[in-house]
Amino acid sequence: MTRVSLFSSPFFLGFEQFERTLDRVSKTSNEGYPPYNIERLGEDRLRITLAVAGFGLDDLCVQIADNELTVRGRSQDDKDRDYLYRGIATRQFQRTFVLADGIEVSGAWLDNGLLSIDLDRPVPESRVRTIAIERPEKTQPGALTVDAGRSAEAPVATARTTDRFSKEST
Repeated sequence: MTRVSLFSSPFFLGFEQFERTLDRVSKTSNEGYPPYNIERLGEDRLRITLAVAGFGLDDLCVQIADNELTVRGRSQDDKDRDYLYRGIATRQFQRTFVLADGIEVSGAWLDNGLLSIDLDRPVPESRVRTIAIERPEKTQPGALTVDAGRSAEAPVATARTTDRFSKEST
């Protein structure tokens, strides 16, 4: 079965990375543990806060790979404790957040059972570039030329055509 892409239109050139990102987002787990908040701290700052009661610093891992922020928790059961009732979940988890290009993690800390991760988006520099428009070379359409860089034993003939948009196409 052929999959139809959202970006299959010829007007969306170079959007393959967005398509891969959308695929990754759709495959991430929708599980609700641990609960989290995402706050906007300013124009270019975010904070992700995860409720990780029962986890210590040695039980948590925060990693970034390919624009994915992954938070893992793995808690060891304390064999010395005899629980009458255990209502605080300390099961292992993995929570993944897909980050936009340019987002950087500026810090992470654990305080009172809340893991906070600060994200910064540096302001990109405005880029304006002017593309030079050149005149095509005056050659006869369909004229054959021999590449002078080849040896005499194996000359390669190429058709040289010009049009009004490209300088030369072979």
